[in-house]
Amino acid sequence: MKKKIKLLLLVGARPNFIKAAPLIREVKKHRQIELVMVHSGQHYDFEMSKIFFDELKISKPNYNLKVGSGSHAYQTAETMKRLEPILLKEKPNLVIVVGDVNSTLAAALTATKTNIPVTHIEAGLRSFDMAMPEEVNRRLTDHMSSFLFVTEPSGIKNLVKEGISKNKIFFVGNIMIDTLLDMKSKAQKIKILEALKLKKKAYGVLTLHRPENVADEKVFKDLLAVIEEIQRKIKIIWPIHPRVKRHLKEFNFLKKIKKMKNLLLIKPLGYLEMLTLNKEAKFVLTDSGGIQEETTVLNIPCLTLRKNTERPVTVQKGTNVIVGNDRNKIIKELSIILKGKYKKRKVIKFWDGHTAERIVKILISKLS
Repeated sequence: MKKKIKLLLLVGARPNFIKAAPLIREVKKHRQIELVMVHSGQHYDFEMSKIFFDELKISKPNYNLKVGSGSHAYQTAETMKRLEPILLKEKPNLVIVVGDVNSTLAAALTATKTNIPVTHIEAGLRSFDMAMPEEVNRRLTDHMSSFLFVTEPSGIKNLVKEGISKNKIFFVGNIMIDTLLDMKSKAQKIKILEALKLKKKAYGVLTLHRPENVADEKVFKDLLAVIEEIQRKIKIIWPIHPRVKRHLKEFNFLKKIKKMKNLLLIKPLGYLEMLTLNKEAKFVLTDSGGIQEETTVLNIPCLTLRKNTERPVTVQKGTNVIVGNDRNKIIKELSIILKGKYKKRKVIKFWDGHTAERIVKILISKLS
């Protein structure tokens, strides 16, 4: 008889749900595994959370910590405080965390303090910028983890350099791509282009959320000046995060936005709507890590509005170009894209839709 395995999976924010969905589906195929799912409630409104559970067909969590919004310290501390009694009650063999949000670090810390091994999915990614909260979260999480599942070769190199044993590191590929490949056909049926009166390849998509871009008034103003220039050439669709909208109001930028006739601000989208929007775009301007990966697989040009990336394979083998907030570089790269001369993606090892299978197979072999 196979040994029973109890796994506790913590999810906290939109990117977590996308990464968790394939794992949940794969685990259900194995009777020896019991999965307990905990939602931190870090994204607490319907738009930010429930729609993702519905679209990705993720079952209702066993627990919702209802942490809500707050500072980094608040979210981390509240997640730890509310998770500890659940860990003591459930006594899982392993706690699984994904990505690099505050609840990722919080769950890893709480599990470690209660002597439960930690698995980190998407380990080893490094921007080498400790001013990024995500960089702090992923570094600390990696050093507490017993199993580190890596998306790309740079992850292995980074972890070994930091003194982590090779025995703990497993190159399994990108679990987020499992979801993308699974959902691509469903996205064909989504009518977001018709709803927004858009033609394929006749618009660009903009996503902005990082504090270094939107919380600094001068940087944000300079970026908006570049966006103003771009929207004169091609329509731009901007699904805007509520927090970013607050910054627009705070800095009195709304008047400037309203004058941009070819810039369309829309509410945050569900996964399938966003996938469809990106898939049919001429290009994407973003400061999101996950979108760098998705656009690479979709073979859509991506200009990353950051000075670095923790996903270098998207630049080496993908469609991603790092442009920061440098106006000249952004306009130069955009000109190349509009002429249809952007670089095409190459095949990336293990970004094939089978990452969840590899992860579960390894966990069963190690825990049985």
